[in-house]
Amino acid sequence: MQIREASEKWNISQRRIRQLIQDGRIEGAEKIGTTWNIPNDANKPSDKRFKEYEVEFKINLPENLFEKVDLKLRELNKQRPLPEETLKSLQENNILDWTYNSNAIEGNTLTLREIKVVLEGITVGGKTVREHLEVINHKEAILFLEDLVKDDADISERNIKNIHSLILKEINNENAGKYRVENIKISGATQVPTNYIKVPEEMEKLIYRYKEWNQYHPLIRSALLHGEFMFIHPFIDGNGRTARLLMNFEAMKNGYLPIIIKADVRAKYYDALDKAMVDHDYTDFIKLIVEEENKILDQYLDIVGN
Repeated sequence: MQIREASEKWNISQRRIRQLIQDGRIEGAEKIGTTWNIPNDANKPSDKRFKEYEVEFKINLPENLFEKVDLKLRELNKQRPLPEETLKSLQENNILDWTYNSNAIEGNTLTLREIKVVLEGITVGGKTVREHLEVINHKEAILFLEDLVKDDADISERNIKNIHSLILKEINNENAGKYRVENIKISGATQVPTNYIKVPEEMEKLIYRYKEWNQYHPLIRSALLHGEFMFIHPFIDGNGRTARLLMNFEAMKNGYLPIIIKADVRAKYYDALDKAMVDHDYTDFIKLIVEEENKILDQYLDIVGN
């Protein structure tokens, strides 16, 4: 296989694979003409660069924090498969609620009722084109995410960029799906995002470290993925929406329902997120995620139980 194929198979950037070849770390790699060929059965090389950067997370949770949420999930799974029309209405409501709240957190002024109208293809007077596009794009990003989950896809830089590209489609095509090339400041946050020069390496490191989080509960992994992504803040815009989609990528891959952070807990959400990014203390953020997951499981159980 060629470098591009190895990159897709191993979730390592082509740039990094070339460096590993030069370091003699990929057994059997040989150059034929101007092209490097790698044996199809070559083992993925371990990345020793990141060991020195391991971060110790602060997670102080009650021992029984996940008991209720996991019990509710098991109860819901006993009811599966859900009736087709019930499942369809629940999914449509999720898209509406998720889109409204995620956009509202970022300042979109469309109401829940107005977003429902926009999703039906109708323009709302007095609202900006950007606000309309944010709604349409977020729905498309959710549908893309659901397809990734159905296909049992991995979290990779490529998929992250594809999700972000949908978020900024026709809003900022120049930067959609592309890492930022300038430094930024997050309004109201204590943490200073990664220097733009280091963003590609930090994102590669994030994917590497994410695969080392198997010892954690899936909802903890969801929180860590969201928080560590926001710590890097890899894009010029759309990071919050993308982070919440990634959080749910991990949750949904493990059978949980979408975690919808409500706009009315925005201050609590930002405080918990800032604490996670500055002190690597994820305690409050994980509690918030579990609280919201409990709420949506209750909604589902109330409906399918009748």
